[in-house]
Amino acid sequence: MALTDAACRNAKASERDFKLSDSGQLYLLVRPNGSKLWRLNYRFNGRQRTLSLGSYPKVSLSQARAVREASKDKLAAGYDPGQVDLPDGMLSISRQFKTVATEWFNGKSVNWVPAHASRVWSRLERDVFPAIGSKDVAAINPGEVLAIIRSVESRDALDVAKRIRQTVSSIFRYAVASSLATLDPAAPLVDALRPKPRVKHMAALREGDLAEFFERLGSYDGNRQTALAIELVAHTFVRTKEIRFARWRELEPDLWRIPAERMKMGKEHIVPLTPHVRTLFAALRDQSDGSDWVFPGEKPGKPISENTMIFGLYRMGYHSRATIHGFRSTASTILNESGLWRPDAIERQLAHVPKNEVRSAYNAALYLKERAEMMEWYSAFLMERAQEQGR
Repeated sequence: MALTDAACRNAKASERDFKLSDSGQLYLLVRPNGSKLWRLNYRFNGRQRTLSLGSYPKVSLSQARAVREASKDKLAAGYDPGQVDLPDGMLSISRQFKTVATEWFNGKSVNWVPAHASRVWSRLERDVFPAIGSKDVAAINPGEVLAIIRSVESRDALDVAKRIRQTVSSIFRYAVASSLATLDPAAPLVDALRPKPRVKHMAALREGDLAEFFERLGSYDGNRQTALAIELVAHTFVRTKEIRFARWRELEPDLWRIPAERMKMGKEHIVPLTPHVRTLFAALRDQSDGSDWVFPGEKPGKPISENTMIFGLYRMGYHSRATIHGFRSTASTILNESGLWRPDAIERQLAHVPKNEVRSAYNAALYLKERAEMMEWYSAFLMERAQEQGR
């Protein structure tokens, strides 16, 4: 049964792709994101192929049918319609890598946060489209994609090069699924990427260093607020940004809820408060002089600077021996080696997203009861180490 314009116009998206078929293997593909895309199946040299004819209503039903008839004429003359421009250049544009990438992006980005979507698109516009944007998606070879990768790597942007390969590979897989290409030329390039230099891990204290550390902290001769901040980080192992910008409204009787915008993974993070940590916060409130900030800085309306705590460690004699971020490594090592706590609970308290878990599924309260018990144990462990030096 032939399509009607009303049927095309009134077609509603569902959870999966579905087709509205016209005659002559022309059909309208309706995607879950609401886009409506013209496709035409045909055979050339014994192989099944599919043409992308643009989107509805930009390309009308009558225009799509005109392209179908023109394709038949070219097939009859022995030409592959996918390699020959049709009226108004519709086919050549619809098969271009940039067109396919745009369709892919429109479908994927509905589930992304705006900042991530912007980064993905800007990388495509800056590094990929100038090189292969106007090329037929089915004719691009691995060497052309590798040239893009090498160009990015020449800027020492190795993480960006890795992400571009992943993005381009995803676009080609979409093209293969849409019958617009037969292979993913970015797939073989995984082993061609330049390796990242070995990461220099942040200096961190070991268990045997803790007694001396707490003795030095107890006799710290600098600002009292700085000493409290360092001790609070040791017990909660949060990142510098997460503690610097803490506000009193984030604190509940037993929990500290760090808002999503301050977290590396963009999701709220919960820190169970132990009795000792609550004592530290109480002392800080006495120091805050009515400020909204838990750690008000010297400038009005601003928190402490990002260097305040690290300079405090330097003052204690820990230059190159310890960092604020290193307390995360210290906690991770001690908690994992204790054998008392599930690795998943430890990773969740470190605000890490497991490789097999998508960010959108991140649950800030997962394992919260176990995490609260773990934080009580760890806080008590540190306090025991602090008492060892005086024994």
